[in-house]
Amino acid sequence: MTETTENNIVEPVVEMTAAEMLRHARTTGRRKREIPTIAKQLCIREEFLTALEEGNYTFIPEVVYILGFARNYAMELGLNPDEVVAKIKREIGLVPDCQAGGDDAAQGDSACAMPDSGRAAGMLVRAKKITLKYWKFALAAAVALVAIVLVAVMLGRGGDSEISAPVDNTAASAAQVASLEPAYNHAVRERFGTENRDNHDVVLQAAQESWVKIEDGRGNTVFSRVLVPGDVYYVPRGDKYKGTFGNAGGIDVWVGGKLAPKVGADHTRKTGISMSPEKLLAGAQ
Repeated sequence: MTETTENNIVEPVVEMTAAEMLRHARTTGRRKREIPTIAKQLCIREEFLTALEEGNYTFIPEVVYILGFARNYAMELGLNPDEVVAKIKREIGLVPDCQAGGDDAAQGDSACAMPDSGRAAGMLVRAKKITLKYWKFALAAAVALVAIVLVAVMLGRGGDSEISAPVDNTAASAAQVASLEPAYNHAVRERFGTENRDNHDVVLQAAQESWVKIEDGRGNTVFSRVLVPGDVYYVPRGDKYKGTFGNAGGIDVWVGGKLAPKVGADHTRKTGISMSPEKLLAGAQ
């Protein structure tokens, strides 16, 4: 991109990086804000926000956290979260620069070649997603293999009628767990709050990236995390819990196996949402 000055000299216009956009939005304008204040509001560690503003993405442990934190930070600062996330993806090599458009996009496949480090990171992310998406099939295959081995052992003993086949507890447990799960709209990626799996009425599943915080009746945080599409969290049973959602429209709320109304619109931050099954189903909030 270029710019013509008064002397008709064409000078290049340098596009800001994602880090520069975040830092500029926070430190300029009428509402200059401090990182500690925003960190408390978003429940994101100060050093992670500082790393985002410095472009030090290696300081944040996983790509999913980098993108999730950046999305919520951008929304808090009034920026376009999709633009910021897209810039970071290009900067860390998850997508080639030419996918964003521009002159380079017309230069052929060689211009769109992703760096080796970016391809490796992208392949790792895709492999992880595929593994998590099809874990049920892997579990079913393992159960079937155990059953085949047990049948072979019984036949090898000559069909002794006094020996009863052992009960496949693994298969029984898997079937029991499956019967308690809602009919999710998205393939399950990862499960959180599994200690509440046998004692819950409400299940949250991310349809979009969203930061979620759950507090008990005393205001103590029992769960705080950026959920990405497919992630599931089992809310402890009881009416005393309240939730905060960084992207309220990006969370599916399941109550007793039924899909409850959304607690807010897309890219809208909602706080103090009661996790009472009755209120969630009624959509009173």
